[in-house]
Amino acid sequence: MNIQLEQMKQKQECERRKRIAEKKHKEWVQKKREEERREREKKLSKEMAEKATRELEKMQLQEKAEVKYKEWLKKKRAEEAEKKKREKEKEKERETELQEKKARSEKVFKEWLQNARNRPRPVLNGYGFPRGKSAGLYFYTYVVT
Repeated sequence: MNIQLEQMKQKQECERRKRIAEKKHKEWVQKKREEERREREKKLSKEMAEKATRELEKMQLQEKAEVKYKEWLKKKRAEEAEKKKREKEKEKERETELQEKKARSEKVFKEWLQNARNRPRPVLNGYGFPRGKSAGLYFYTYVVT
């Protein structure tokens, strides 16, 4: 009987150890799952934070680009306005020069007309000679044979 009793005790001890091992295993598995869940949550929150940071950087970069574009556009429009202004000034200068040239020409023409009235008239009976006199005539005779 002693042997049976001992065998029974050993069997009970074995079952108790088995239950304790199963309990410890279940606790370990639960602890491991909890750890994995925390890691996933931590990883997910880290990814979300990185994504939010990237989005923020992207928005800031876009805002900077828009500001630079607006500055460039403003500068370009100012340059175009300045160019148009210079072209108008050049056109005005050209018109002024043309008017001055025209006025000078008219003045010179009027002076010429005044001087032309006062000039001595050429001799009417000049017979086609300069100042009505012959400078000398040379006759050549050709013999045709």
